[in-house]
Amino acid sequence: MKERLSQVSSQGKFFYGHQDDLVYGHAWKVEDIEDDPLDRSDVKDVCGEYPAVVGFDLGGIEMGDDKNLDSVDFVLIKRAAIAHAKRGGIITLSWHPRNPLTGGDSWDVSSDKVVESILDGGENHDLFMGWLSSVADFLSEIVDENGNPIEFIFRPWHENLGSWFWWGGKLCSADQYKELYKITHDYLSVAREMKNIVWAYSPNSGLTKESLAQRYPGDELVDVIGVDHYEYMQMEDKPLDERITLARIFYGKTLESDLKIMKEFAASHGGKLIAVSETGFEGLKDPYWWTKTLLPAIKGSGISYVLTWRNAHDKLGHFYAPYKGIEKQKAEDFVAFYNDESTVFLSQGRKTDKSKKK
Repeated sequence: MKERLSQVSSQGKFFYGHQDDLVYGHAWKVEDIEDDPLDRSDVKDVCGEYPAVVGFDLGGIEMGDDKNLDSVDFVLIKRAAIAHAKRGGIITLSWHPRNPLTGGDSWDVSSDKVVESILDGGENHDLFMGWLSSVADFLSEIVDENGNPIEFIFRPWHENLGSWFWWGGKLCSADQYKELYKITHDYLSVAREMKNIVWAYSPNSGLTKESLAQRYPGDELVDVIGVDHYEYMQMEDKPLDERITLARIFYGKTLESDLKIMKEFAASHGGKLIAVSETGFEGLKDPYWWTKTLLPAIKGSGISYVLTWRNAHDKLGHFYAPYKGIEKQKAEDFVAFYNDESTVFLSQGRKTDKSKKK
């Protein structure tokens, strides 16, 4: 997989991805977790192509839950990951585990002792190692029809420079964070001998050279350096067009700066791959978001992939990709993004002629 990612980025292109594609979308979800053909996709409904990358989250697997934190059955996640890989796609997995100290969720930042408690010697170390065992058990089931492990990107402990997760910047020291990442890596890739994992280190945006380096786990533990960056609108008192323009400018300047810093850092650390590991504009309030905001910020940046967040089936305003029935201009703008020479969707990763697109 690293070779595929490297090859596409070396050509000045990037894979496009969408979170939870195949298992649900805007106002629909898979009901038959055992036998659904998993051929529905909001992205495909609009442009005729599946995304090249599909992301899923493992939050809840550590608790022995049947469903993840977004109520997606883990049996369905496994089936969808295997189906997408069989079609030639790339899988990326994140993990929002519960708070092992308080019992709260990943966003419970009521204590700055959580990471300390799960490191070697901490009161919850054995509990956490059991959690990692549950993660490994699930990941070991993502295999092809011959039983061979399928490669995937694993992106734990993301957005770690901010302080909205219990592993965030103000909740643990840099050394504690790096030890947490190392324990996770060493358990899965060394103790459990899972050699099919492509490891991603993915802080939140607004990077500086110093902040990117401060909690970087180490070259031997990282394959991809990603960044999570979203667009937001503020200044409610201003006209919508003005708010969109200002949001577009801020989004672009921040992401372009992040990617420049990441590219230089990656080159000086053995040529690591870079990616926009999460992004989007909730509700796509800008009808030209794809071609006038996202594309200018990432085209020619050297990224290997970009992943936009999910289209919730039960929160109709919470979507980050177009869907069947969306306003005509928003659909057309996405198709223009799809048709750009730099974007790579599923079949284009298999050398499909772009001139045959919709």
